[in-house]
Amino acid sequence: MNQRSSAYPSLVLGPAREAVDYEWYRERLTDPALADRGISISVFRLPLLAVPVGGDRWGGCYSAAELVVAIAVRRALAGRAGYPHVRLDWSSEPGAWHKVIWGMTPPRWGDQALGHHYGYSEAAIAAYVHNAAPGPASPPLSPSACS
Repeated sequence: MNQRSSAYPSLVLGPAREAVDYEWYRERLTDPALADRGISISVFRLPLLAVPVGGDRWGGCYSAAELVVAIAVRRALAGRAGYPHVRLDWSSEPGAWHKVIWGMTPPRWGDQALGHHYGYSEAAIAAYVHNAAPGPASPPLSPSACS
């Protein structure tokens, strides 16, 4: 399945199992099979998983430090099954990451609400809430800052 995208910068799309965070998602999703249906997206040789929507997972997100990367990821996912309504949530704040979002719009507040939106298991949400520091500086549920 390895396939180069024509978008700049160079992206390599591959099977889900090639993503460095594949097992991380399989361990935390209510439906681990969604990770199997995902797409590995390599930017600068680091393959990260884009998990599709389905079942209890209503939306997804991919973070990118550079706007040009976010635009390329949006182009690569647009029109693919499991990635409906792909859009860009770009930030004008210095140092803030841009997000490629698909599916339903994520809730703005609440770790539990976000966890359910992204299809995480109750155990994964409970572990995150228990380990997260209180307040807005809490780390995200996923390594990609939005999942």
